[in-house]
Amino acid sequence: MSTISPLPKDKDITDPNYKPLPGHLGNLTLTQQHALDTLKRQLEDEDHFVPERMDDATLLRFLRACKFDVAKTKAMLLSAEQWRKQFGVEDIVKNFVFTEKKEVDKYFPQYYHKTDKDGGPVYIQRLGKIDFKALSAITTQDRQLRRYVLEYEEFLTERLPACSKAAGHPVESSCCIMDLAGVGLSSFYPVKKYVSQTTGIGRDCYPECIGKFYIINAPWGFSTIWSIVKQWLDEATVVKVDIVSSGEIKKKLLSQIPAENLPAEFGGACRCIGGCSLSNAGPWNL
Repeated sequence: MSTISPLPKDKDITDPNYKPLPGHLGNLTLTQQHALDTLKRQLEDEDHFVPERMDDATLLRFLRACKFDVAKTKAMLLSAEQWRKQFGVEDIVKNFVFTEKKEVDKYFPQYYHKTDKDGGPVYIQRLGKIDFKALSAITTQDRQLRRYVLEYEEFLTERLPACSKAAGHPVESSCCIMDLAGVGLSSFYPVKKYVSQTTGIGRDCYPECIGKFYIINAPWGFSTIWSIVKQWLDEATVVKVDIVSSGEIKKKLLSQIPAENLPAEFGGACRCIGGCSLSNAGPWNL
C-alpha cells in the first residue's frame, strides 16, 4: 500500500491530473520513505551529503536503481561521487565547450529534441551513421565522452527543470530513440567500446534517467548485438526497451511523441530550420 509522501514545496505543480509514479516523491510506501530518510541521514552523518546534487528526487533515482537497498544505494552514490572527481565533471560543466559539434553531427547525430507526451525530453542517437574514421579527424573519443557527460549534466540542471515547468509537474526522465539503420555486425564492433563506456556512465552515475527507450531499424542479426548491449544496461532499463518492428515505427513513436515534435525522418512533422539534430529545440531553449 502506498502513502502520499509530500512533494517538495518548490515544485510548481499546475497539472491537475498529475499522479506520481510509484517510488517517486508523492507516491512512496512507508518502507521507501524510511529508506530515503535513512540514506539521507547516513550521508549527512558521514559528511558525504552534497545538497546541490542530493535532493530527494536524486536520492530516489539511486534508491530505485538499487531497489531501495540503502547499503547498495549509498555505495553506488559514493562511487558516482568518486567518479565525478576523477573524471573532472565540475571542470567539464564550467569550462568544456564542444566546438566541433556541427561537424561531428555529420558523422554521429546524437541530440535532444523537444518533448514527448509525458513532457520528457526526447533523445535521439543514430548509431548507423557513425563514421569513426571521419570522426577521428575532427575530434577524439575523450572529447566525445566529455560532451556526453556535459549533456547529462545539462539534462539534469537545465532540460528537466524546463520540461517540468512546461508540463506543470515534475519530469524526471527522457524518451530515447536509438536508430540502428545501417548498423550490422561488422560496423557494430568499432562502436562497441564507445557504447559500452557511455552506457556504463549512464547506468552507474546517472541512473533512472530513461523513461521510454525505443530501438528502431534493428538490422538482421540484431539478436547478437542485443545480447552484448543489454549486458551494459541495468535491469530496470532493459525492461523499458521496446524493439520496434520496421512496419510499426511511425505508429509506435507517434503514440508517445506528438507529430510536431518528432523529426520527419522518423514519421513526424518536425522539420527544424538547419536540421533537427542541431536545433536544440525544446522548453530549455525558449
